[in-house]
Amino acid sequence: MRAPGSRCGRIVGEAQRLGKFIVGATPKTSINRLIHPTIENISGLIGSTKGVPLDCSVDLKGSTERDPDPHHHLEFVMEHRSSPLMRLIFLVVALALGGAGCGQSTDATVGEIDTAIKQTGQMPDLITLRQQFATGQMSSEQIVAIYLQRIDLLDRQGPTLRSVIAVNPDAVDQARASDDRRRANAELSPLDGIPVLIKDNIETLDPMPTTAGSSALLNNYSQQDSPIVARLREAGAVILGKTNLSQWANFRSTNSVSGWSSVGGQVKNPHILDRSPCGSSSGSGAAVAAGLATLALGTETNGSIICPAHVNGIVGFKPTVGLLSATGIVPISPSQDTAGPMTKTVADAVTMMDVLTDSNRFSQAEAKSLDQLRVGVLRFAQGDNTHINALFNQSLATLEAAGVTLMDITEFQLSDPDYWQNELAVLEIEFGDSLDRFLSERAGKLPVSSVASLIEFNLDNSDVELALFGQEHLISSAERPGAGSPEHQAALGAIQTASRDNGIDQLLLGADVDFLVAPSGPIAPAIDLINGDVWPAWAGAGYMAAIAGYPHLTIPMGTVRNVPLGFSVIGAANTDAQVLATGREIERVLSPGPIPQFLGSAAESPTVEAAIRGTNLTSK
Repeated sequence: MRAPGSRCGRIVGEAQRLGKFIVGATPKTSINRLIHPTIENISGLIGSTKGVPLDCSVDLKGSTERDPDPHHHLEFVMEHRSSPLMRLIFLVVALALGGAGCGQSTDATVGEIDTAIKQTGQMPDLITLRQQFATGQMSSEQIVAIYLQRIDLLDRQGPTLRSVIAVNPDAVDQARASDDRRRANAELSPLDGIPVLIKDNIETLDPMPTTAGSSALLNNYSQQDSPIVARLREAGAVILGKTNLSQWANFRSTNSVSGWSSVGGQVKNPHILDRSPCGSSSGSGAAVAAGLATLALGTETNGSIICPAHVNGIVGFKPTVGLLSATGIVPISPSQDTAGPMTKTVADAVTMMDVLTDSNRFSQAEAKSLDQLRVGVLRFAQGDNTHINALFNQSLATLEAAGVTLMDITEFQLSDPDYWQNELAVLEIEFGDSLDRFLSERAGKLPVSSVASLIEFNLDNSDVELALFGQEHLISSAERPGAGSPEHQAALGAIQTASRDNGIDQLLLGADVDFLVAPSGPIAPAIDLINGDVWPAWAGAGYMAAIAGYPHLTIPMGTVRNVPLGFSVIGAANTDAQVLATGREIERVLSPGPIPQFLGSAAESPTVEAAIRGTNLTSK
C-alpha cells in the first residue's frame, strides 16, 4: 500500500471526503451497504457534484411509480421503501452499482486502485481484443469482468470518474452467450462479445432507464432498442452499461457545467481529474480513455462527440447527419443530431460504422496514399494559443514529410452575419418541438409530458435539478415558434447555406483539396462549478461540420502538460468512409493516443509543481 501522501492516496482521500451517492464514490461504504435497506440517511448535495443523493428526506415531486419487475431483483427495495421516489432511486442504485456482480464488491485498497491506474495503458483496443478472443487468451465474459472491476475501482472508488451512470445487469449473460457462439464457430460479427457503453440519452431495452441525466426520466425504461443499439445487439455486442453526460446533452442552461447531470454527478477527465471532460458525451469519452470499455457510443448536435474525444485523448467520429437513425435518442435538433463512435483507434471506429450501417463499406473503403493526399489547413480557425499551434504544426510537418500536400487557407468569412443568433434560434425551436414529442410519447411512465411540465418539474425539484445552474434554454425553447415556422425556415436556411455551400464546400473547392484539417478545440479548462464552463477562445471549425451535417473525425495529436489535444479531419457530405479511411492513414504517422495519468490537478505535473514553488532566494 502506498503512503497516504502519494498521488493515489490523495485521490482516495478526496473520494472519501466527498461523500456517498448512488453514482458517486463509495470508498468507505461497501456497495452492499449502499443498497441495503438499513442505509444511513445522507443530507445535502455536497456541491451537487455527486448526483442524486441517497437521502430519504429528498422528495422528487411529481415522480411516478414503476411496476415492480422480478427481473430487476429489487423486491427488497420495493418491500422496504414505500415512496415512489425511493423506489426510483434504489432502482438506479442497483442498476448502477449492483449489476453483474458489482454489488458484491468491497472497499478497494489504495494498492488495488493504483494497480488499476497503472494497467490503463494495457486495456485492449478492438483489434487486440478480437485477436485475444481468437487465440483463447481472453473470453468475452473475462473482459466484461475486467471492465466491471475497473468501473468499480476507478469510476465508483479511487478517482471517482463518474463516467458510467449505470451498469447493465445482463452484461455477463450477454458475454456468456457470445462465448458460446464463438465456441460453436457462429460469431455474428466483428463486434460479437465486445463490450460497448451507450450514452444515456440513447434508449435500449436493457433493464436500465434512459435518463439524459435528469431525475425526471428515472423511470424511462424502454421496451425496445433504438435502431442503432439494435444494430449493435444484432451484431452480438455486449451492452455493458450507460455513460454519464452533460444533462439534456448540454442544452438546458447558458451557464452549464460540461459533464454534470443530476443523476450521474460530475464526470472527471482521467488525464487531469479537475479538468473539463467536455460534453455532452463526457462519460463516453472519459470511459474509453480510462479503459472502462472497448467502445462507446456518443451523440452530437454541435461538438458533443468531437470535443469530449479531443480533451480525453481518444478518437471520435461524427457522421453525416441522417446516415444513422436518431430514433430513440433524446433529441435536441433533428437537423444536427447524430450518434457516432468514440474509440481508441480509427480502425475501431471503422468497424463500429460497418455494424451501425449494416454494411462493409467503411472497412472496404480505400484511402488515397498520403503522397496523393491534398488537405486544406484551416489557418483562419487554428487560434493563437502557442501550445496548440506548436502541436498542430508538428503534426502537419509529420504529414508533409509523409508526402501530404498542404494548402493553407488563411481567410474565411461566414456568409450569414447573424450566424450564431440563427443557430441558437434553430436549436431552441427544434429542441422545444422534438423534446415535446419525445416526452408526450412516454407520458404514461414519466412525471413530465412536455417541455412546459419539465420546466415545472425542475422548479419543484430545484435542490436536485437546479443546484448548479438554471434552465434558460428550456424556458426559451418553450417560448419559440414551432418547427417549420417562417422564423425557423429562414434561420435554418441561412446557417446551412453558410456552413455548406458557402462554407465547407467552398473551402474544399477553392483550395482544390480532399479534406480540411484543423485543431479539434482549445485546451480543456478546469471544471468550474461556480461560473459554469469557462472555455478559452475556441480553436477549430467543428461548428461548421456540425451545422452543415458533414462528417468530422478527431484523432489524438499529443498533449499540453498532460491535457490531450485532437487533430480534426472534415469532409464533404456523405464522404464518411473516405474521411475514416484517410484518418487511418493519418493516425499511422501521428503520435499514439496519450495514456491517462489520473493527476489530481495540473499542479501535479513536475514542471508545473516546480513553477508553483518558485525560487527560494534565501537559500544557497
